[in-house]
Amino acid sequence: MSLLNSIRQSQPNCRADQSIYAEFAARAFGLSYRDLDGGTGLAFSVGSARRTIYFGGGRCSFYPQNHATAATLANDKYLANVVLGDAGVPTLGGQYFFLHQRYRAHRPPGHERADALGYLQHLGGRSFAKPLNGSRGDFAQIVEGEVALLGYLDEVARYYDAVLLQPVVSGDEHRVFVLGDAVLYAARKHPPALRGDGVRSLRQLLQAREQALQPHGISAALPDDAALDAILRDGEVWPIPGRMNRSAGGRMVLEAPAPEQAAIALSAVRALGLRVGAVDLFVNIGAVPGAIRVIEVNANPSIRSLEDCDRADLILRIWRDTFTTMGLLNV
Repeated sequence: MSLLNSIRQSQPNCRADQSIYAEFAARAFGLSYRDLDGGTGLAFSVGSARRTIYFGGGRCSFYPQNHATAATLANDKYLANVVLGDAGVPTLGGQYFFLHQRYRAHRPPGHERADALGYLQHLGGRSFAKPLNGSRGDFAQIVEGEVALLGYLDEVARYYDAVLLQPVVSGDEHRVFVLGDAVLYAARKHPPALRGDGVRSLRQLLQAREQALQPHGISAALPDDAALDAILRDGEVWPIPGRMNRSAGGRMVLEAPAPEQAAIALSAVRALGLRVGAVDLFVNIGAVPGAIRVIEVNANPSIRSLEDCDRADLILRIWRDTFTTMGLLNV
């Protein structure tokens, strides 16, 4: 059994993934690892003979290579698009809208709920919506019509302060992971899928799946479509449109990036001032070869998919860069 597998299997399921990778890398590089929160991985340290560095889970960044301003810009999907657009990086654009009256006096007009309805009409009555500071695909979905948008805003307001509305586009989704001045790896994203049992309808299968996601903090996204009443044959597979996130059941397959994808990803990360970033791209938009847009840039990306792909070597390269940047290892 590999070192990574042995660490994974000996730990509780609730332990933060990145703390497992930090322990794995620390052992591989001869550094010390200490958990500071009873095995949860939410607070831990990695040390050498010279110094100790502390890390935190949850919303804390696992990449101290990224300074606070760059990471904060990337985390705000609207501000990131503004910066990328100014740098000439193609994005999907969009507008942000607040969901609460708090701090109303501190913001400009044009970004309230009523304005969101007008912007939806500007987009043709159909938009891709997501929380402005969301992650893992939570509440990221297509909304059609004013009634659906109002219901969506009411639901999202229970958990978030603002949303981003963007045009709906179709294309192949890719992720390009940048480390320093180079692309470390790239992957094609594939949607989650349902497997039929010959008894339950698509709607029933989706409902069961969404209920399983809720304890993980992933919202339900059940479309109102009569086609969902169909029953799949036993073993038949039906790709679920929309979210591609691993947390929502999507998967990634590593593949070499096209030169244009690599160039845009590098430009996006540099524009935001990041040293580490995962750039999600739409490629071949509308079946037009070479049409590329940045979906978003993640300054604190999960790397669990590398474990899924049996690429522990790439996990070690990422953490070696972290440890070297923080002075725990020599260059």
